[in-house]
Amino acid sequence: MPTDPTDLTAPTDGPSAGPAGVAVPPVVINRAVELDQQDWLDRLPRLIAEIGEDWGLTIGRAYQNGTEAFVADADLANGDQAVLKLAIPRPGPQLRREIDVLDRAGGEGCAALYRHDLDRHALLIERLGPCLHELDVPVRDRHELLCAAAEALWRPAPGADLPSGADKAAWLIGFVRETWETLGQPVPRAVVDHAVGCAERRALAHRDDRSVLVHGDVHEWNLLRAGDGYKLIDPDGLVAEPEYDLGIIMREDPVDLLDQGARARAAWLAERCGLDEVAIWEWGIIERLSTAQLAIRLGLQPVGDEMLQAALAVYAEERPT
Repeated sequence: MPTDPTDLTAPTDGPSAGPAGVAVPPVVINRAVELDQQDWLDRLPRLIAEIGEDWGLTIGRAYQNGTEAFVADADLANGDQAVLKLAIPRPGPQLRREIDVLDRAGGEGCAALYRHDLDRHALLIERLGPCLHELDVPVRDRHELLCAAAEALWRPAPGADLPSGADKAAWLIGFVRETWETLGQPVPRAVVDHAVGCAERRALAHRDDRSVLVHGDVHEWNLLRAGDGYKLIDPDGLVAEPEYDLGIIMREDPVDLLDQGARARAAWLAERCGLDEVAIWEWGIIERLSTAQLAIRLGLQPVGDEMLQAALAVYAEERPT
């Protein structure tokens, strides 16, 4: 279950919406209005035309599953294929962080970044194929592909202006507590306290000398086919222990998690990647609860309730008798 569903999966046919006949997904329109960016929507046709001319692009079909950006196929003058992403302007450094991660990755593990223009919130990115979610890959094989892509990205990130693992843990603690109250306390306080304790331990465990560049949202909607392999898109970007990315895999596929056994998944991920099982487990605990509450808040069902039930079941197995 993505916290930010991918903007870059394969385009799908659908009704056009938005200004001057531009096929802007309704979710992007609503998000732009929510962010008080109606002016950006009004300027979007002109912006697309300007960037197309400046960068020598022929703009093709718009992607209809975007959430935070207008995304469309773009063909370069030399025949190369790419994707143009025009992010909704918003406060904060997220787009700059995405650019930093893609630039440091250099096309390894993540889609290649061809060029960008921060002033116009524009990225030109390698065009990839369908996402893993659409390819009906068995869960264990899916996890193998996600691990391989994450490993290809992990690397030292000297000088990166990105949040640390400790920063992320602190943010998750605040989000879980606030959203729990907003939703009317959907789980017992002890479940929240347990997740917060896990996040606090991960914050204390942060070590700069062991931290690497991590994607921050490694799931099946963010992994796209690239030739005979796969690459990640839409990185959040952190400098953290690599176990954080595997904690994302721990939160996903909640029904399968309970069928397989949560401990079995954590053990497999730890052995597969040669990493610490406890760290993977603890990141999974806080990520599972935070994402479950986010999904419920956004009305993303049934995955929100499924993930919440997984969080409750895992807690029930762990709590002292």
